[in-house]
Amino acid sequence: MARVLVLGAHPDDAEFFAGGFLARHASVGSTLRLVSVTNGQSGHHLVPSEELIPRRREEARKAGQILKSDYVTWDFPDGYLLPTIELRLAIIEEIRKFGPDLVLTHRPFDYHPDHRAVGQAVQDASYMVLVPKIVPHLEPPRREPIVAYMVDLFTRPCPFRADVAMNVSEHWETVMDMLECHESQFYEWMPWIDRISDSVPPKGEDRRAWLEKWFQEKTVGRIARFWNNRPGPVPKLVEAFEISEYAGKMSPERMNELFPGVA
Repeated sequence: MARVLVLGAHPDDAEFFAGGFLARHASVGSTLRLVSVTNGQSGHHLVPSEELIPRRREEARKAGQILKSDYVTWDFPDGYLLPTIELRLAIIEEIRKFGPDLVLTHRPFDYHPDHRAVGQAVQDASYMVLVPKIVPHLEPPRREPIVAYMVDLFTRPCPFRADVAMNVSEHWETVMDMLECHESQFYEWMPWIDRISDSVPPKGEDRRAWLEKWFQEKTVGRIARFWNNRPGPVPKLVEAFEISEYAGKMSPERMNELFPGVA
């Protein structure tokens, strides 16, 4: 059992990039906390921001319930995030309060500026979280947490390095359940931004098959490249992570603790 903190940029990032991994931890009794750093206000082409923010908070809350974990949404505005001192201090405070063994976040080289901002802020916080005079009202952690980056497929200025590739196919249905909680995103906003809205079945019909096909084409098939050097067929759901060199140091013991089921 471990304590796992996800610092994603938006409501839905945690389950989109690491849903199977989180479901596996939930199944062995780990304590999870999912954080969306932004309020999600910009993730829709039609719904006004003042309506979208509470809607996305509720979607995230429902997804967290599936894992029996907290899923909180901070107030930084979606689409306007920068790796500021304010954000760094909020992350340090979150880490000290929750006391994670593992922090998942985005790489500082992701496509989305909000993702990059969170990744950079976590990187900047990784050493400072140990400094007692920073956020002095909270004690530094006794053991420096491991930080791992969730997958992205961008190659410049440097490509993602899969230090861990996990077969989490047994949690496919749980991941789909979590994604379906985010109706505003996976049935409305993302199809619109991909210019495939016409392919989404109308509300009230069975849209699960459409979502599974979209998710498979959008990310799963491409992430499977990180499994290609292993014998046997490629699993249905592969998730991959890169260990940050800026935070706690990995050992075989910590690898077994934090990434259960990795061969």
